[in-house]
Amino acid sequence: MLDIITPVHIRTQERVAEIAWFCDLCGGDTEFLGQLDPDRRSNFDHCRNILLTAERQGFKNILLPTSFIVGQDPVAFAAAVACLTSDISLLVAIRTGEVHPPMLARALSTLDHLLKGRLTINIINSDLPGYREDAGLRYQRCTETIQILKQSWAGGDRIIHDGPVYGQLNLPAAPATPYQQNGGPLLYFGGIADGAKEVCAQHCDVFLMWPEAEESLMATMQDVSARAERHGRTLDFGLRVHVVVRETEAEARSWTRRMMSKFDQQQAEALKHRAQDSKSLGVVRQDELRQTADDEGFVEPILWTGIGRARSGCGAALVGTPDQILAQLNRYMDMGIRSFVLSGYPLIEESEYFGRLVLPHLPNVRLGDLQNRRPIHTPKTPLTFGELTY
Repeated sequence: MLDIITPVHIRTQERVAEIAWFCDLCGGDTEFLGQLDPDRRSNFDHCRNILLTAERQGFKNILLPTSFIVGQDPVAFAAAVACLTSDISLLVAIRTGEVHPPMLARALSTLDHLLKGRLTINIINSDLPGYREDAGLRYQRCTETIQILKQSWAGGDRIIHDGPVYGQLNLPAAPATPYQQNGGPLLYFGGIADGAKEVCAQHCDVFLMWPEAEESLMATMQDVSARAERHGRTLDFGLRVHVVVRETEAEARSWTRRMMSKFDQQQAEALKHRAQDSKSLGVVRQDELRQTADDEGFVEPILWTGIGRARSGCGAALVGTPDQILAQLNRYMDMGIRSFVLSGYPLIEESEYFGRLVLPHLPNVRLGDLQNRRPIHTPKTPLTFGELTY
């Protein structure tokens, strides 16, 4: 394992972590990996229950993912559940290019008001559904979208833009004024290609990674941190990872075997590849990680790669006792990771295990609430947009 000497230069110097959970908008919740679970369909009721359970457990954020093939729209879902929540933030995934950026800024600002500032955004830079697009076009479109969002939320009077994708814009900024009055919601971003790292280094706040060996994670963090420094910026780092925690190590490992007990390779492959991102560079890296595992699927003492056999995206889990999980999360914090987006199968039950056994022992905060970031506060006077008053 990595000999941690000095963490990378990060934006949040306090030794804290934002502990987030995952909501099943993309239709993957199950008791047995590689199997569709009719009792855990990705409908509004089930996903609402996942979110509210996570809030009761004390998670500070929850990822609402996006996919065309299966599941629900994250912005629509977030708007529907906003009034049901009081503490948890929503990390809403936005694939750039799907919505004209000024209209997207307005929609997200409306959502920010509904949540009273408990909004964060996960910027997605993948191909638009049904297309195979040039990477340069995607990164340019993503960059321009972020620039327009930030300008919309910066507090100025106008949105003025001139770029090859969205052309010339000169619009009033008032319709997109957010609740968070110091720059709008934090932007989270993931991707291991050079273009993705550059977009995040220049424009975003939190660089999200998928599980890898500690040495690989540190190398990525050093790379992205150096890129950000060249632009006069610092970032925070996050890790999207599954988790299985039980009172004993034997129980935790037994649950991984139970999850795989009905595994069918052909069906699992079909489920994995129904998402358009199953051949992305990040997913390929997760598949390569699994090739280095031992006979039980472990690449480090408690990092298990079996989940990647049945799903696209994040493909590994921390598996162990509360003390083992805490020790590993503390190692990640020592490396400079400040956000953890966790999940486990089934999602409700595993959030309860983690919430009871691990969460009370972590320095759990919302990154957006910390000083010198983007403080959440109520405007001194109501903001009036046309006939709507917030």
